[in-house]
Amino acid sequence: MLFYSTHIENGFVRLEEEESRHLLTVLRRKVGDRLQLTDGKGWFYEAEIAEAGKRHALGRIVSRHAAPPERAARLHLAIAPTKQMERFEWFLEKATEIGVDEITPLLCQRSERDRVRTDRLEKILVSAMKQSLRARLPQLNDPTPFRQMVDRAATAQSFIAWCSADPLPHLQSLLLPGIDTLIAIGPEGDFSPEEVKIALAKGFKGVGLGAARLRTETAGIFAVSVFNLAG
Repeated sequence: MLFYSTHIENGFVRLEEEESRHLLTVLRRKVGDRLQLTDGKGWFYEAEIAEAGKRHALGRIVSRHAAPPERAARLHLAIAPTKQMERFEWFLEKATEIGVDEITPLLCQRSERDRVRTDRLEKILVSAMKQSLRARLPQLNDPTPFRQMVDRAATAQSFIAWCSADPLPHLQSLLLPGIDTLIAIGPEGDFSPEEVKIALAKGFKGVGLGAARLRTETAGIFAVSVFNLAG
């Protein structure tokens, strides 16, 4: 069982109330017991429970070690939230398990949803990180308008995936391994022609994700998988 905390200093770690309750009430750990945890920034820790209160647990750090690098480059996925929120939450969970560094909920002309509860989504990311025994928590950005995302894009290679009437090169054929990458995935109604034009003018490369028409969350998972397989 892996725990998560950002409150690590001076050789001690403090668990938030929810993590503490699971540790002390569900798992029935006591003072002197050991636990494994991560700070979400690439480090694993082993700690010994020093204090066990009703709403908190304090651990004394025994050891720490860096998690091995997951890949040579960062992946930033900008993706439109789905109308049914559980589908977007499923995407976040699976993308974290597979491996993604940054996620931006994208607000497009044809978006079906323009609001998300980032606090709830953060919890899903943390849970997926712990479940998959990872030490790096993906960065979740605030919902961002499409044009603003495009203007801010600063990665070495940027792609926009959409359903073009003419065949587009497959993402896998253009993706260069070992280079920081941004991939934009639109809503169920796809990016508008205007949005595609704006992205291409800013240096994005248009790509396809295969012959089948994919749901937004499926397209996101597919893109994450292709990037990780490319190394």
